[in-house]
Amino acid sequence: MVRRVVIISGLLSLAMLLSGQVDTSRQINPIPFSHAPCSVLDNRPCTPSYCGVFNNGLCIPEIEYPYGQDLRLTIQSAPPQQDAARYRKPDHDLNTISDLFAALRSCWSPPSADTAREGMQMSVRFSFKRSGEMIAAPRVTFVTSGVSADTRATYLKAINASLDACLPLKLTDGLGGALAGRPIAIRYVDNRALGKSSQQQ
Repeated sequence: MVRRVVIISGLLSLAMLLSGQVDTSRQINPIPFSHAPCSVLDNRPCTPSYCGVFNNGLCIPEIEYPYGQDLRLTIQSAPPQQDAARYRKPDHDLNTISDLFAALRSCWSPPSADTAREGMQMSVRFSFKRSGEMIAAPRVTFVTSGVSADTRATYLKAINASLDACLPLKLTDGLGGALAGRPIAIRYVDNRALGKSSQQQ
């Protein structure tokens, strides 16, 4: 009788061990989280971090995505030399967030020096469709304080013209699906040395 109990418990232990090994050898694809971002309101598990205290198999740690819920980008009118590559438009369909940011940086054409203001900053927010077109005109969310209405209008016109010249962006199906409707916030910084006269605007 004791021998039977020992054999049965040994078989049960072996079965549990084998089932644990099956779980740990399971193929897990961490990529879909970028195409279907999860939130606290989702009813499905969030890839790749879906493990709980009751899981006895392989637990994939949460990948820390380098961007927040909205995509934030800063574009300088005179980027540093070491960032030149980040301001070059990719020669292929945009497939990553880095490709998108490079394309948006390459589009920027600041106002001419005689109408510009040194140190001027303006932030806008908008979203793309799957097709790479904008859903609506960019909405201004921040402007350097103390600037005139004319200066604001000048920079907003330059931003709209720069984006219009770039659109529609050529997005891959994967990136288009991930970006569709997702807010993008761009902060434009005119860091050119324009001289003292520009400070008066």
